Amino acid sequence: MGQFISKLRNIGIAAHIDAGKTTVSERILFFTGINRKVGETHDGQATMDFMKQEQERGITIASAAITTHWRDCQINLIDTPGHVDFTVEVERSLRVIDGMVAVFCAVGGVEPQSETVWNQADKYRVPRIAFVNKMDRTGADFQEVVAQMNKYLGANAVPIQMPIGAENDFIGMVDLVNMKAVTFKEKERIVGDIPESLMQQASDARRFLIEKLADVNDTIADLYLEDKEIDAATLMKAVREATIKLLITPVLCGAAYKNKGIQLLLDAIVDYLPSPTDLGTIDAHDLYDEDRLIHRNPTANEPFSALAFKLINDPFVGQQTFIRIFSGVLTTGMSVFNSTKSKNERIGRIFRIKAKEREEISEAGAGEIVALVGMKYTRTGDTLCDEKNPLTLESIHIPPAVIEMKVNLEDRKSRDKLGEALAKLCNEDPSFHAHYDEETEETIISGMGELHLEILVDRIKDEFKVPISVGAPSVSFRETITSEVENDYRFVKQTGGKGQFAHTVIRFEPNSGKGFEFIDITKGGVIPKEYIPSVQKGLMAAMDKGPFAGYPVVDVKCVLVDGSFHPVDSSDMAFQVCAQMCFKQAFRKANPILLEPVMKAEINTPDDYIGNVTGDLNKRRGRIEGMRRFRKGSQKIDCFIPLMEMFGYATTLRNLTSGRANYSMEFHQYMPMPAARQEEIVKERNEKKE
Repeated sequence: MGQFISKLRNIGIAAHIDAGKTTVSERILFFTGINRKVGETHDGQATMDFMKQEQERGITIASAAITTHWRDCQINLIDTPGHVDFTVEVERSLRVIDGMVAVFCAVGGVEPQSETVWNQADKYRVPRIAFVNKMDRTGADFQEVVAQMNKYLGANAVPIQMPIGAENDFIGMVDLVNMKAVTFKEKERIVGDIPESLMQQASDARRFLIEKLADVNDTIADLYLEDKEIDAATLMKAVREATIKLLITPVLCGAAYKNKGIQLLLDAIVDYLPSPTDLGTIDAHDLYDEDRLIHRNPTANEPFSALAFKLINDPFVGQQTFIRIFSGVLTTGMSVFNSTKSKNERIGRIFRIKAKEREEISEAGAGEIVALVGMKYTRTGDTLCDEKNPLTLESIHIPPAVIEMKVNLEDRKSRDKLGEALAKLCNEDPSFHAHYDEETEETIISGMGELHLEILVDRIKDEFKVPISVGAPSVSFRETITSEVENDYRFVKQTGGKGQFAHTVIRFEPNSGKGFEFIDITKGGVIPKEYIPSVQKGLMAAMDKGPFAGYPVVDVKCVLVDGSFHPVDSSDMAFQVCAQMCFKQAFRKANPILLEPVMKAEINTPDDYIGNVTGDLNKRRGRIEGMRRFRKGSQKIDCFIPLMEMFGYATTLRNLTSGRANYSMEFHQYMPMPAARQEEIVKERNEKKE
């Protein structure tokens, strides 16, 4: 088993939208023998993109895991989306991969979204290699992309290949480790000697590689200083070590669409990216003592531990739960403990996925990525472990939903079907939420951005066959308080039979940025212990829909100061209702305000349009943080801007810049709104209620 683990590569392919990432994945599957035919994104035949929306839009949405083989290694390929609305997909993939291939376009270079993904990979300390794709395109510039990687990403990018030609003349590359020229004829690679005309340039490029490695590797430094010849095996070992320690990013080049450079990329995945054993132990927390760290090694003889990172609904086998096993062995029929939900799960069927094909296996070991069928309670981010050795693995960061949309049924009979579809989608995608508003009798869905919701609406119609229409998207605001208030509330209700009684005195304090906190400082059992959780429950229920404008309440500290009870009439329900009423009364006295989601946006624009773009941003209440030269003739603007000002921005930006600018944005934080805007929104909400 140990031997097998060292031959495993769990890798993700990440890139900016349109860098050709899915084409790279397709070619990898073709050259490793999974696909007999080459699929293209632009004709909707890509294997990794098997959801209908992905094929129509030519973008990758759901990160699917596919198992394939190259040389003597098993490669588990996790496809990740490049669009910022699917940032959760990227996060969840980075949590379970060991290495990453970052794909860059030889013309576009480092785009804003590449930075976001790169920073996420830095956060999870994922070793990576870079592949500069589309070398055959007009305007391709390998050295410029390497320079941008160093300038904008701090990548310490070191080419291990040198392109032979560019644009129409791109025919292959020089492998600087083995000092061989590699050219391509159809799908065959031809390895030969370096042409005389390129020898000097190749020698200089190899010397640069050696100098970079000498900075981080003592063996190479000694050989370099003594002016000794460094053979390919020594160089390869040094590149591997430096890559795994995140000291360098090896850079390769190619043209995936023309089948150039993919075999060398596969070699590099095997040669330079880590196996689970290279990364060693992983840290988890003791289930019963959060501060105590537990270490797990990627071996078969340690207790079982795994992280569920993805749920996909498959029309043939039902729900598939993708898991990454960090230690131990998983076998069919085994019972495991879901420590996140405190539930036991029995393992039904275990699958290895090859895009649409699935291969059933009876066991899977440390380091593997497999799909389980028949899981009842497990959701994205849950930890599965051995019952006798409970632990929790670091979960997946899920940003809050910032945009919402009303969903109307075109056919009342489909109500149950809609409920079922929404429940499945919420399970699959933790950044998507759906709820039914009793007052307005509307179903409201919320998510990370306009495109995110658009695609989920498409899936409800196509996949689940529910006829729906949707309202315009609107912003999901939050409510909070700005001053401290103590409120004394007595809940007394006398009905025919048994009465109801509860009494609470609660102090409400602003708790900026820290979420909801509940503290009980009552003394002498004025409220019996069993009713304290009821008070907390009532407060949490009241916060779902704030009294100010009906939005969720955040950042409030609730201190239970005093109260009283009745030995017969007090109950769990009475204390829940009492806490709710106490909260609603106090909230209005505590100077409530609305908070709005503010986005961090990056806009790339040619210099000619800077004035138009910044003027428009100021109108939209944008706060410009800085501008920097992005590449010749264009600037990058970093700014913070309220989401409510960003509807339809893509069209405006296109019009302002003759279609030459682009932008990306991600959620930053919730911030107080200007008073005038707040009044408008509260008034609008209250009119709707009437």
